[in-house]
Amino acid sequence: MTEPLSNGQAVDAADIARAVTAGVLRYGDGARQVFEASGTTTYTEGSSDTRGTWSVEDGRFCSFWPPSFRAWYELRWIVENGVVVGLTFIDPARGSRFDGWYER
Repeated sequence: MTEPLSNGQAVDAADIARAVTAGVLRYGDGARQVFEASGTTTYTEGSSDTRGTWSVEDGRFCSFWPPSFRAWYELRWIVENGVVVGLTFIDPARGSRFDGWYER
């Protein structure tokens, strides 16, 4: 990533791991998610934690939540005033989209 990023720009496959592990993400509903470099993830909603795994497969971000939920997402940068502040996850198969902002 040598050029400035723009809001809504796709995250390059080579940057996915760095993008998701760059910090804790907070979603609009107050839930938080931590992505570890090891490939584990913890989603916290209120006082309830759900653990899963993440990976990069065929250049796409993949999320797995036991026992059987798996989804692939397109990732896009959220950029405000030239600074990356979060990520947008888009699931084209389900038509869903959600934004997560890095906690500062």
